[in-house]
Amino acid sequence: MYLSFYGLKEEPFRLTPDPRFLHLAEPHRTVLTGLVNSILLRKGVVVVSGPLGTGKTTILHATLHLLSSRAVASGPTVSAFLLNPTLSREELLEAILEEFEVSCPTASKPRRLAALHQMLLETQRRGGTAVLIVDEAHLLSPELLEEIRLLSNTDSYREKLIQVILCGQPELVSLLARPELRALQHRVASRCHLRALSQPETRAYVAERLHTAGLKGPSPFPTAALEAVFHYTQGNPRLINLVCDSSLTIGWNQAAKQIGPEIIEEAAMGLQWPSHEPVERVAGRPIAPPVESEIPRSAVDVLVKALKQGRTSARSQT
Repeated sequence: MYLSFYGLKEEPFRLTPDPRFLHLAEPHRTVLTGLVNSILLRKGVVVVSGPLGTGKTTILHATLHLLSSRAVASGPTVSAFLLNPTLSREELLEAILEEFEVSCPTASKPRRLAALHQMLLETQRRGGTAVLIVDEAHLLSPELLEEIRLLSNTDSYREKLIQVILCGQPELVSLLARPELRALQHRVASRCHLRALSQPETRAYVAERLHTAGLKGPSPFPTAALEAVFHYTQGNPRLINLVCDSSLTIGWNQAAKQIGPEIIEEAAMGLQWPSHEPVERVAGRPIAPPVESEIPRSAVDVLVKALKQGRTSARSQT
């Protein structure tokens, strides 16, 4: 509706994890660099936590895109991406096999595990990397977490055969701290926390998404409007997208080329965000020492720029 009115080629604030719209604010750059390095260095199990809407799933997709780049990985990357972890033990194994495209005609668990192990060995022989990503991992039961720990035991004498990323809301940290999961705790090699954006980061986030969507002229969001965006969203990327998209629709209906704070307020009220109940903002940072450097942060920036322009070259990714 509002695209031509504001000089845009596409919607700048869609909620899909499109890597072209990836904005590497400091928290996102830190987590993305940590994830890529941990996988390349065969660390094993990595935990990523962060409040709802801070961009965890987008970072996971960006990680896989970077791992498929010739400039990053020396071999093929095969991945299993689980979005819904509310499964039984049998369903979990079946989902992992299906995601890895491992065929096993029998329902026998030992044979299924053997087929998975064979695939992991073959991937290693080809110089590749196998990655299991579990999103919404805070919904995992202790029983499923134990199953994942057992899968992570499939090491060769040289290195770990499967890299595991557990990603979820902050409850994941307390879940993993339970006494019965002590063995899994000892397997976690790196922990990262994704926080909300600061006010300057919020301004840069909005500006980059508008630029990526094709904006050539001045931004429809002046400084006062961006201050209002931060006030109502507290730097939560998902809520920034929602309130900015709604504001552009309201501005188009009012034929307003510039979005004023009153339009931001109307959009926020329409989304039922009362100003006296700000969104939770966590001043988080990586909660473990950073992994040893494999890819410099500047190199990650360059690769992400190429990724956003569609210039990364994939090897083999499932």
